Amino acid sequence: MTVSFEEYAALARQLSDQHRAGEQHAAAESARRRDLHAAVDYLQQRLTAQGQRLDQLGRAIGIDQPPATPAATAGRPGETVAWPGPPGSPSAAGGPFSAPGTGDGEPAGAAGAPGRAGVGAYPQLPAGEARLALPTAVSPAGGGVPAQRAAAADPAVELELARRMADEADRHGQQAELLAQRPALLPTWSPLARAVAVYAGCGAAAGVLVLMLVLASGVGLVDGFTLGAWICAGLPAVAFFGGYLVLGRWGRPAMVAGTPPRYLPLGFLICFLVVPMAYCAYLLMVRGLR
Repeated sequence: MTVSFEEYAALARQLSDQHRAGEQHAAAESARRRDLHAAVDYLQQRLTAQGQRLDQLGRAIGIDQPPATPAATAGRPGETVAWPGPPGSPSAAGGPFSAPGTGDGEPAGAAGAPGRAGVGAYPQLPAGEARLALPTAVSPAGGGVPAQRAAAADPAVELELARRMADEADRHGQQAELLAQRPALLPTWSPLARAVAVYAGCGAAAGVLVLMLVLASGVGLVDGFTLGAWICAGLPAVAFFGGYLVLGRWGRPAMVAGTPPRYLPLGFLICFLVVPMAYCAYLLMVRGLR
């Protein structure tokens, strides 16, 4: 059979086209792999940064690090490694396969008694039983038909899903940071308004104690000098230090750079004005009733 020059040229052009197509496909596949590796590296950096930021948030709000999982401690000296046994085996039915023994007092083959004669890693079975004991992939419907293998996942789709989850984690992390920058006491208020409210509340509580002391003085339990000392100095000082401690304990955000302002002069003025004013208001009320 002879081949003409035209047929030979057509075959050569076909082979050349196939070669160029193969090279283009290989170049496209290589570029796709480079893009996938670059996306994986970028996601790895983002996840590492998110993990570090979450650790900082946990330490700021007083959450300890979670203990190491059993999978993370596998392989350490003095610990056993759990592996699932084959289907139908005692290890698969009763739990994970443990190297030191089977739990029934029996040695676990060569792993449990290395070097012992007559002990192997698996029990010796006849050829027929050994063939029957081999696990086979069976479909859920039965009948001995091998199960259908799951379709391979698309790396690009998986990376896109991972990127969306990373974006969602960033959004939740920003929300957590905003919440961590707010104090537990009156979180939506400004620091000045919060301080005024705390000092005024402590002064009001001290004013209630002033009224109780006035009533005690009326029945002769407290003399006039003690009443005047508590009204002018004692109760205002107690209210001031109470507000100072409340702002330091519940008015401080979990994550804040430095110490938040407590407005000490303002608090001192409020407390030393509210308590005497409460006493004056009580006197005016009593005189008005008379």
